[in-house]
Amino acid sequence: VEGVRDRGSCDFVTDIAAMLPLKIICDMMGIPESEYRFVFDRTNVILGATDPEYVSDLTLAIPMILQAGQELAALAEDLAGVREKSPTDDLTSVLVHAEIDGERLTKSEIGSFFVLLTAAGNETTRNAISHGMKALADHPDQRRRWMHDFENLAPTAVEEIVRWATPVIHFRRTATADTTIGGQPIRAGEKVIMWYASANRDEAVFDAPERFDVGRTPNDHVGYGGPGPHFCLGAQLARREITVMFRE
Repeated sequence: VEGVRDRGSCDFVTDIAAMLPLKIICDMMGIPESEYRFVFDRTNVILGATDPEYVSDLTLAIPMILQAGQELAALAEDLAGVREKSPTDDLTSVLVHAEIDGERLTKSEIGSFFVLLTAAGNETTRNAISHGMKALADHPDQRRRWMHDFENLAPTAVEEIVRWATPVIHFRRTATADTTIGGQPIRAGEKVIMWYASANRDEAVFDAPERFDVGRTPNDHVGYGGPGPHFCLGAQLARREITVMFRE
């Protein structure tokens, strides 16, 4: 905010919303600031390869995704090599030296984890913050309501922003057994798409789901995925980042 205030205007997504989660994820991992732009650009390719802004020739999307992933993994593996000899207080140092039942992560495993963490950790929260700003602009009554009582409404407002934005739009899974969902037969081995954006506007779960309500409660959204081992690893961090951004 300080960086754009004197200009009087900005591209909110790239100048503000993208910067906070990117900086925090990189700082956690120990990535130097000189590499922030590289991480930003590579993760944009991985998650936005069908967007001509990032990949001009869609026939090259898959090779570019693979190349971007390899480049990010290489960055992490190089850093892991440095931290193995000279550990600091960053997460890469912890991962390199962590040992469970006599086993340690390999450099390639750390590289893969880094790709997942940087891609998921900066793009999703960026989109939530961006959607949140637009929602508050489109619903000035809700903006006034939150500004009038920021701290008390922050927990519900943040959850509503995540429900409203649903940064992870869909996932694909493979059925492991024959079943029926909503009257639709599904055979083992068939691909199934889970549309989180649809679930987060389910009239059977949410009262007036098309209404943006910063005080919505209960709010049983699936913006962080479903319960269990696939629940978002960074949910608490995302909540914190969104709160801090809108408080500022």
